[in-house]
Amino acid sequence: MNKIRTLIIEDEPAIKKELQWLVSQEDSLKLEAMAGSVKESLQILKTTEIDLILMDIQLTDGTAFDILNQIENTTFQIIFITAYNHFAIKAIKYGALDYLLKPIDNDEFVAAIQKIKKVKQTDYLNQINLLKEYSSRTIDMSSRICITSLDCMQIVRLNDIVYLSGEGSYTQIHLENKKVVTASKPLKYYEDILPEDFFIKTHQSYIVNKDFIDKYMKTGIIVMKNNAEIPVATRRKEFVINHLNPLR
Repeated sequence: MNKIRTLIIEDEPAIKKELQWLVSQEDSLKLEAMAGSVKESLQILKTTEIDLILMDIQLTDGTAFDILNQIENTTFQIIFITAYNHFAIKAIKYGALDYLLKPIDNDEFVAAIQKIKKVKQTDYLNQINLLKEYSSRTIDMSSRICITSLDCMQIVRLNDIVYLSGEGSYTQIHLENKKVVTASKPLKYYEDILPEDFFIKTHQSYIVNKDFIDKYMKTGIIVMKNNAEIPVATRRKEFVINHLNPLR
């Protein structure tokens, strides 16, 4: 069985050493090279065939996005390594990609490696393209998001989402065409990444697209344009009304 040719891109010596050790403990991985900057990474990628990159988000001379935006054909997979960075993690989540937070947990590293082995290359290219899209421009309702469902990855435009309903560790995403996509992520995951200017959380189990709201009932119910009735939690009533009436 061919080993996964791995490149480590990390500028912190201690983290780089830790990643090197983790790779050495994983039988399916083979360390091909290590880099600590955008410039060095691009040079390696021009001359070396790589299957997997363990990539820090923030480097001394730029970011991981600077590397990806200069590569036309992305044939490798990526696991991002990062300290918490809200923008970076939102970008990664838009593409439904994987990331590890520093300090790196051994079990989480192994789980991430197992996960990438199961991803289809066509799905992965779509995920990378969404990541590039998010990192290069302002998100609006024409933007797309990658939904990890039970049996596939599906690309959905934000302006096609009517509302989302949470059911434990899953989320039902209701689309304008009446289709429902079951995502294998909790509602909180989407609450963190959907643009607040367009989506509002009405209840612990519901997020709605403001463009699809038909009316708000004084009984604490929002009626959507597809006639779905969405509850508004008592403690969120004022918040919802203020969003529906910005000049109030």
